[in-house]
Amino acid sequence: MADRALRGSNLGARSFESDENVVPSERMLTVYLCANGHRTELPFSVEAEVPPTWECRCGLDARLQGGGPEPEAKPVKHQRTHWDMLLERRSIPELEELLEERLTLLRESRGEKPRRKKSA
Repeated sequence: MADRALRGSNLGARSFESDENVVPSERMLTVYLCANGHRTELPFSVEAEVPPTWECRCGLDARLQGGGPEPEAKPVKHQRTHWDMLLERRSIPELEELLEERLTLLRESRGEKPRRKKSA
């Protein structure tokens, strides 16, 4: 079986292009510093727009050395909880009334005596 196998040039396994007559773009080295003192050096093309911050290996945002423009602070949106969404639909007195109705139904299903409302 091995003598009948097709033999070829491994198309797709390697490129037949060469680096001749290829001119790489000019590069500049940028330095980012984070609050933990880590230093990150990255090469960028001179034509590229250099970002003012870069994520450091420790997870913090590193700032461009040389004081680039201050990055815009993104507004922090308050995360709505289930309680917040419930209060958008119902008021506290309505919720207390619904709770009392559900508790009454639960007590009746258990065979308990109905409780009287407390007087204020």
